[in-house]
Amino acid sequence: MTAATTEFDEVYRTYRPMIGRTIAWFVRPNARKVRYRGVERNRLFVSHRAAAVNLTHLVNLGACHDGTSWVTPAS
Repeated sequence: MTAATTEFDEVYRTYRPMIGRTIAWFVRPNARKVRYRGVERNRLFVSHRAAAVNLTHLVNLGACHDGTSWVTPAS
């Protein structure tokens, strides 16, 4: 799918708001600048921040932990 097609435009319009929202969640609060010196420590920070944002999003969608694993609601 190329960006010059109407199919791409429809898919893009569908997901664009969520992508923008996720980026806004990721950079909030005080996450616009790296915290540490060195690439590895900042990679770890970004990985943990992304995991936290993703987990928060899943919980808001209704996922819960049943004691051994994560369970998502049936669609």
